[in-house]
Amino acid sequence: MIPRATLKRLPLYYRFVHTLKEKGIDRVNSKTISEGLNIDSATIRRDFSYFGELGKKGYGYNIDSLLHFFKHEISDDEEIKIALVGVGNLGKALLTYNFSIHDDMTITEAFDIRENIIGTQIGNVVVKSYDQISDILMQGNIDVVILTTTEDAAQKVVDNLVDLGVKGILNFTPRRVTTPEDVQVQHIDLGIELQSLLFFMKNYNNK
Repeated sequence: MIPRATLKRLPLYYRFVHTLKEKGIDRVNSKTISEGLNIDSATIRRDFSYFGELGKKGYGYNIDSLLHFFKHEISDDEEIKIALVGVGNLGKALLTYNFSIHDDMTITEAFDIRENIIGTQIGNVVVKSYDQISDILMQGNIDVVILTTTEDAAQKVVDNLVDLGVKGILNFTPRRVTTPEDVQVQHIDLGIELQSLLFFMKNYNNK
């Protein structure tokens, strides 16, 4: 089984290699990736080894081959469609930025329960009533749901999403939601991430 830590690094590798591609570079070695991402070269080679022969000794890795590989491993789909539930300040920011892991990953739907938010357009997305989410999900047009609701509503919304067949949730709320084993959840707690950053700044920057 491929370690979870390895899988979480794949998007980092993809973004870095994509940057090299934009600069016109056609091949790269583990040392260059290591220096660019501050990840040990041995870790990179070990990560890549889980997926077979991605490069050749003395040559390195072909950029186009790596990009094709990473996109396939991140998702088999040519286009990954994301729904966002809860259009508060953070939800609005995500919609405005419409972040991407790769070029074909975009937020295509947004849902909220507040009348003053429903019908407004943020970025390229018009916010729909949460009552409509079952119809959208049943059409099979959504791969992942981003959760930016209030903490109190998080578990109830997740339970509903699971009942509707959602298999991937990115949770930005402080609530540690629970799901069946076949539903993947990534918890993104910005407060914890900031505290971790401050801890490392305090304890390691001066060593």
